[in-house]
Amino acid sequence: MSINVAFPEELLVAARESDESFARKVKIYTLGHLYAEGKISSGIGAQVLGCDKWEFYRLLSEYGFAVIDYTAAELEMEAKTSREIAARVKKS
Repeated sequence: MSINVAFPEELLVAARESDESFARKVKIYTLGHLYAEGKISSGIGAQVLGCDKWEFYRLLSEYGFAVIDYTAAELEMEAKTSREIAARVKKS
């Protein structure tokens, strides 16, 4: 399945983008928003872009999307675990 979205040529001229470059950016922004909303996995995003998950994460980060989105409780748990590990390493 393929979905085509048309943009006026003036937009490409104003953005100083080639068709291919603009289309890739639109894909990345669309996939980034879907990923951020929890509607797609990183695997699906990577598959659509034709890259691996790590490249997908790198692109999301480059385009301003949060790759890891912790809740306050999850962030506190990560911080606590990190402090515990650091204390154990320091004792060694």
